Amino acid sequence: MKIDRLIGILSILLQQDKVTAPYLAEKFEVSRRTINRDIEDLCKAGIPLATTRGVNGGISIMEGYKIDSTLLTSAEMQAILAGLRSLDSVSGTSRYVQLMEKLSAGASDFISGGHHILIDLSCWSKTALSPKIELIHGAIECGRCIRFRYYAPKGESSRLIEPYYLIFRWASWYVWGYCKERNDYRLFKLNRMTELQMDAPFEKQAAPLPDLSNETVFPHTHLIKALIAPEYRWRLIEEYGPDCFTIQEDGKLLFSFGFTDEDTILGWILSFQGGAELLEPAILRQRLISFGQELQKQYSDS
Repeated sequence: MKIDRLIGILSILLQQDKVTAPYLAEKFEVSRRTINRDIEDLCKAGIPLATTRGVNGGISIMEGYKIDSTLLTSAEMQAILAGLRSLDSVSGTSRYVQLMEKLSAGASDFISGGHHILIDLSCWSKTALSPKIELIHGAIECGRCIRFRYYAPKGESSRLIEPYYLIFRWASWYVWGYCKERNDYRLFKLNRMTELQMDAPFEKQAAPLPDLSNETVFPHTHLIKALIAPEYRWRLIEEYGPDCFTIQEDGKLLFSFGFTDEDTILGWILSFQGGAELLEPAILRQRLISFGQELQKQYSDS
């Protein structure tokens, strides 16, 4: 649609000092004549664009320009502001507040009404997380490696990586980068990092996008079956959805799902405090029995 292309052109002009019409034509897969008409339409909408000829010529937008509300609907503006507020929830700076002011300047009627979408991406350790996000963001911007101590289920290690993407997924923050120790791209969870600091510059390359599918990052290598007490139905629905169990004749819930590792399964079953019985696999039932015997002995002795 033309309006989508106009918004796309404006977005590019706001991010780059100057671009050429052939570049925009190739970017949006239209003719140069169409781009020229789009530029005229943007000028008619009150956006101050300047075109220069010659070797270093191109199309540019006046510095400090603020987006005119005529290009965005109220719903679109509200969605943009909700997204920016969510970034402010983890940022230690006011850059997103300032960007919100630019977007909404002169448009108080246009975005009237309360902010009915509130997104907070922070976690319990917000004071520890925000500096990490800002440091990694700065390292990506200026092409600097980051060094940190990493704590994973398999043990601790010192890592040096070339960071490329900050990612929020599975209710946590991650950084995707090229790990010097593993000579490959890896995903690291920010909450598992300590002693984070910038290191030497690196030459940016065309880094592949990470595969963030649940099947890749959290493969279901252990399929389990368990009987869960009916009073925990809310928890099964919240954590794994209404299709993860079937109701038995006695009212208990037959749960079936895939997990990534054995320790997670054992911890999950024990978290029900007797309200869950693991049926399969049999080897994990035996581990639970042994663990229960060890607990009984430990607390009996004390």
